[in-house]
Amino acid sequence: MTTNHPAPTPATVRVAIVTGGSRGIGRAVSHQLARDGLAVVVNYARDAAAAEETVSAITAAGGRAIHVQADVADEHAVAALFDRAEQEFGGVDVVVNCAGRLALSPIADLDLAVLDAVHRTNIRGTFVVAQQAARRLRAGGSFVGFSTSVVGTQFPAYGAYAASKGAVESITLILARELRGRDITVNTVAPGPTATDLFLEGKTPEQIDQLARTPPLERLGTPEDIAGVVAFLTGPAGRWVNGQILRANGGLV
Repeated sequence: MTTNHPAPTPATVRVAIVTGGSRGIGRAVSHQLARDGLAVVVNYARDAAAAEETVSAITAAGGRAIHVQADVADEHAVAALFDRAEQEFGGVDVVVNCAGRLALSPIADLDLAVLDAVHRTNIRGTFVVAQQAARRLRAGGSFVGFSTSVVGTQFPAYGAYAASKGAVESITLILARELRGRDITVNTVAPGPTATDLFLEGKTPEQIDQLARTPPLERLGTPEDIAGVVAFLTGPAGRWVNGQILRANGGLV
C-alpha cells in the first residue's frame, strides 16, 4: 500500500478505482476519468514507477489521484484497495477493472500453469473486484469490466484468453440484475486490436499490419478510443446502458 497523500477532496467529487490503471488502456482510462473530474485511485500489480508516473501526470494537470498496489485476485489486497479509496476520498462511485493477463498458445501446446495464471487474473480477479464493487459502490455508480473482441472473432492461439474473457461477459448481466434497486450500472467493454504494449508484444510488423487492416476502419484502436467508451458508460450519458457488452473494435465481428 502506498504512502502518497492527495489534496483534500470535496465530498461531492466522484471517485473511481481503475485496476491495471498505470499502463495501456488502464492508464488512458485513469487520465480520461481524471479529466472528467473524478478523483482516481490508480491500482497496479508490480510496476510502481509506471503508477507513480500516471499519478504525477494527472496531478500536474490539476486532477486528483493516488496509486495503490494490489493483486486483483487477492481478496484481502482488493478489500484494502477499496478501504484506501474510501479513506482518502470518502467513497467509491466508479470501478473499472482493466487489469488482465494475456497468453497466446495453440490449445494443444498450452502450458496448464499458464492457463491457471491467466484465469486467476482474468476470472478470479474479475470476481474479486466485482464483489467489492457490489458491496461498496454508491448509488449512481458504475462497474465496467473488460473482455476482448476475440470472444467473437475466435482467432487461433487465443483459447485461454478468450475463454477467460467469455467468463467476464457471462457475469455482466447477472451482476447488473443482482444490483437491482441500487442505481448502479454494470457493463463490459470488449476492445478489438488496440495499440498497447500488451497487444504489440511478440507480434511481427507484418502481423500488426494485417490486424490493423482487418476492421473496416483499417487501423488499430488506441487506448484513448477505449477510454472514451468507458467515460461514456460511467458518465451521465450512459446511465440507461446496463448489463451490456460493448465491442469497441472498429467493426470486427
